[in-house]
Amino acid sequence: MIKGLIYYGHPGLRKKCVEVESITDAIRQLAQDLIESVLDQDGAGLAAPQIGYYVRMFVTRYDNGMDWEGWPIFCPPKIYINPKLSKPSNEIITHGEGCLSIPGIYEKVGRPASIHVEAMDLDGNIFTEESTGWRARNIMHENDHLNGVLFIDRIHPNRRKKIESHLQALKKKYNTPHD
Repeated sequence: MIKGLIYYGHPGLRKKCVEVESITDAIRQLAQDLIESVLDQDGAGLAAPQIGYYVRMFVTRYDNGMDWEGWPIFCPPKIYINPKLSKPSNEIITHGEGCLSIPGIYEKVGRPASIHVEAMDLDGNIFTEESTGWRARNIMHENDHLNGVLFIDRIHPNRRKKIESHLQALKKKYNTPHD
C-alpha cells in the first residue's frame, strides 16, 4: 500500500530505528509498502522512518555505475534490512542530494565513492555487496535516516544558515495542523 510521507520537522525523522528481530508478515508488508511508496514518489530510495515505521529497513532503486552522461541507472527496488555499512572509500565525491521528506531542497553533500554493505533480505538471509557511485550515495543517505540523520546535517554550516528559512517554511507547511 502506498503510504504518506512524513516531512522535515516531524520528530520521527530524528528517531534512531530499532533492528528487525525477525522476518514476519508485518515486515514483509512494510517492505511492500516501501517499494510501492518509493515507486509512487519516483524516488531513488526510501527509509522506513519516512513513512512512520522506526525499524532498520530501506529500499533503493539505484544500481552500481552510471549512464553515459554520469547519471544514475535505475534498477528494480531492493530492500535492505538491518544494514551495516563499513569500509568507506577514501575517495569522497560531492554531489547534489535531495530527499522526499525535504521537498524542494537540494544541497551538495560529500560522501565516500564506495561502501561495503551487509544486510538481511526478506528471506532472512544475510548478503553483502560493494556499492559504488550513485548506489553507494543512496545507501548512505537512506542508512542515515535509520539513525535520525538528514542530508542537511551533512552540509556546510554556512549553507545550512542560507536554507534555514526554507526549512522553517517546510516545517510549518507539513507539520502544522490545518483546518
